[in-house]
Amino acid sequence: MNPELTEKALDILRHPADSKLITHLNSCVHCGLCGTSCLFYKSFDDPKYIPGKKVDLVASLYRRYCTTMGKVAPKLTHARDLDDEMIAEMVDSLYGACTMCGRCVAHCSIGVDIPFVVRTGRRMLATMGMVPQSLQATVDAAVNTGNNMGIPEDEFVDTIQWMEEEMQDEEGFETAEIPLNQPDKEMLYTLNPREPKFFPLSISAAAKIFHAAGESWTLSTKMYDVTNYGYFSGNDAEATLIAQHMYDEVKNLNCKKLILGECGHGSRALRWESPNYMKQHPDFQMITLVELIEQYIRSGRIKLDKSLNTKKYTLHDPCNITRNGGLFNTLRFVVKSAVPELIEMDPYGNENFCCGGGGGMLAMSEFNERRLKIGEIKANQIRKTGADVVITPCHNCVDQLMQIDHHYKLGVEIKSVAEVVADALVMQ
Repeated sequence: MNPELTEKALDILRHPADSKLITHLNSCVHCGLCGTSCLFYKSFDDPKYIPGKKVDLVASLYRRYCTTMGKVAPKLTHARDLDDEMIAEMVDSLYGACTMCGRCVAHCSIGVDIPFVVRTGRRMLATMGMVPQSLQATVDAAVNTGNNMGIPEDEFVDTIQWMEEEMQDEEGFETAEIPLNQPDKEMLYTLNPREPKFFPLSISAAAKIFHAAGESWTLSTKMYDVTNYGYFSGNDAEATLIAQHMYDEVKNLNCKKLILGECGHGSRALRWESPNYMKQHPDFQMITLVELIEQYIRSGRIKLDKSLNTKKYTLHDPCNITRNGGLFNTLRFVVKSAVPELIEMDPYGNENFCCGGGGGMLAMSEFNERRLKIGEIKANQIRKTGADVVITPCHNCVDQLMQIDHHYKLGVEIKSVAEVVADALVMQ
């Protein structure tokens, strides 16, 4: 332990920006209702995974270092020291046993913002240099290369040009383009780096939709990464740097809108959270691709024939799009416009279970076995629908769902929203 860094970590508790943290640290009544909502507790049946226990880890430090009784009689107040044992427990519980999905908040009898408290604990750990190595490597790649997978620019350009050529070979899209670095366009589109690396068809699917809508748009080769793992690592400085790069690129290309690609946490970290950790509001419009497609459909800019999609479909709600993003109705309007029948999971929507890949879990190889175990809940949900295809507007979810499909032998196909919409396009 580094005493200087430890003191900086404790200062996060001693000098909160407002009363929110103190309120939530003092509100938990230890009823345990949050346990039944949590993937980890339901999967392992161990009390340490109850979300309220994670709150109490941070609260016990607050009592120890920020209250008179905790300083004088720590045992009476269940206050704990920030020592090696405590740090190890925090890393395991706050990083390795929480996807920050927010389902526990809906089931909390008091309304404690448990993911907010968890992220506060992560901020403390990040200050002490205790971020899990694989998660920090992902953040480092984004800071140093502009994307979290460290994809070289020439490799990215080659992929885009290849997808453009493939798209132009299809009937109706002979003149479609995937423009790069073109200034003064209406909007700058963003991607999850998993798309150019593993799922390039989702890029051409979005390009087809933009072409059908007659959209003015561009991609940037410098800053196209919609993700921000600095938000999940708890390092506000790095989260700010990554977000600022995106803000700057919108300005550099003189675009009016930033369209957030299919990535739940990217949408949350940039659109809803960046004003908090950056201490500024963007002076350009920022919306998700799902919202943009809804606008296209409602305004008649694109036409869809849902009969062109002939399989049985279900929908996985990304936590940061639906429960935390409020896009329940938007998502279902778009999907139901593109497929003939949607078979809902049980539960679904705001009550839906996290796939298990959120909160940075997908990036932390240290917890792979645990991540696949909690994915069994989602596997059972999918299996019960009898669907052939799982649709989800998040590429982290796509990756986790594909691993769940393989691990639990579901035999389903995973598709993004853009892909099923593009499959239903009727060119005018």
